[in-house]
Formats: sequence, structure tokens, C-alpha cells
Amino acid sequence: MTLSTKISFTTPLRSILNSGKTAYGCWMAFACPPLARTILRSASTSHAGPFSWVLIDAEHGLIGDGDYYELVNSIASEGASPIIRVPWAEEWMIKRALDSGAHGILTPMCHTAADAAMIVRYSKYPPKGTRGYGPIFAFHSLSGLGPGDPAYDEGAQTELIVAVQIESRQGVDNAASIAAVDGVDVLLVGPFDLAKQIGVIPGGTDHEAAIQKVLKAAHGAGKKAAIFCLSGAQARLRVQQGFDMVSVSTDSTVAGEAMVQHLGTANGTLTPVVVANK
Repeated sequence: MTLSTKISFTTPLRSILNSGKTAYGCWMAFACPPLARTILRSASTSHAGPFSWVLIDAEHGLIGDGDYYELVNSIASEGASPIIRVPWAEEWMIKRALDSGAHGILTPMCHTAADAAMIVRYSKYPPKGTRGYGPIFAFHSLSGLGPGDPAYDEGAQTELIVAVQIESRQGVDNAASIAAVDGVDVLLVGPFDLAKQIGVIPGGTDHEAAIQKVLKAAHGAGKKAAIFCLSGAQARLRVQQGFDMVSVSTDSTVAGEAMVQHLGTANGTLTPVVVANK
């Protein structure tokens, strides 16, 4: 399954997904470019390998659109694709995210095929859509492009990721028709909102059945399936299930957990993790 035919430029996330490999990413709620760089550089220089994408969370995170430009370019400079989750599927919000140089957008609460078609329309230039033209700074996050380069205009139509979040009963019921919308690249499951919206226990049978329905719908339409995960163990399970794109944790989760682990090791309240010599 490939996500595009004509390429004027490409992005790390698009390249990974088109190759058929799993795209591993992380979730950022802090408006902190140095933290983004630290996480990405640490991963890329480790045996674990690089992240291919970072989700900039402007829906629930402490991030506003005034933070987009620096975050986007910090992430892109480390070889990953910055994807912005806008607060809502508003045309001006999507435009602001893409004009900052985001390699794609994620919109919350996509319930119907009509919602999905609207999101695609807002994300594309005419004649495919209605995105206003003014990519003054967008090319900064894409190596090799200069001011006014027509390669951006062409690539923006095919290479920037359009991902929609499925996190309601209506969204699950309409997952197949949403996935069939031309221009939608990725269906991302928001598992916690989904559990609340359909009134089930996270991880229960009904919850898992809904998640699997979205996964099947995405692949049935030749699209990619993604899911938010809070840990590497969760992400590993989802990869084994066939998800193409997984987050492995969030910046806030990792910061808190790691500091508690080190504190507990220091004061003796936690058993330290011993790494055997090899």
C-alpha cells in the first residue's frame, strides 16, 4: 500500500509508511523545542533507532499555534516528521498548522465521511481543496526547498499527511466510509476518548472490538492505521496486531516516570534496574 504517486518532495513519515515499515513516533504536550531535539537525538544515536514522527499536541497539550514554527523546525531538523494535532477540524486551524511547516495534520473527532472530506478539502490547495495560499515559512521544514519553490505547492497536494482521529461510536460505525475518502491517509484511534464515548472499559472486549474494526476498515481501503499508545509495551502489541503507525509514549509520561525511577533508586524505595554486562 502506497500513499502517493507523484512526488515533488517527501517526508520521513511518508517515506516510512510507503516502504511498508512501521512508523514509530512520540507525543509532545510541552512547547519545548530543546526537549524535542533531545528526545529525537537520543533515539537516533541509540540502538533503538530513530523516530519517524512526532505528534505536536495542540488539542490537549500546552501548545498554541505561536509555538508551531519552532517546534516543527526543531523536529524536522532531527530527521522526523512533525505532525500537528489541531484543536478542532477548523479550516483556519489546519491552514495555520500547515503554513508553519507541519508535515501533516491530525484532526480530532472525525465522525463521518462528510467530516473526512471536509478535512481533506481544508488541507489541499485548489482545485483539490480550499486551503488558502501563503506558505511563507512552510518550506523551512523541508530540506532543499527555497522561497517560492513550486515543489512545495505540488508536494503539498500529495505528500503532506492527512490523518483523522476515530474516537466515537459514530466514527467506528462509519470507519469504512471514512477510510474510503480520497485524500485521507491515516485513521488514528484515540483509545481513551473512544472508551469514554462508547461507554466501555478501556482494554475490555467491546473496546478492543471497536479498535479492531477501525484497523480493518483502514486496511480495507488501502489506508494506514495508527493508534495512540502510552508505553512501548502497548505499542509493541499494536504493531503485532498490524497497526502501521504507533506512538510509544508522551513527553510528560516519560519525564515523570523516569524521574520517579531514579528517585526511587537513589533513596532505596525502588529496586534498580540492573543491566548485565555483555
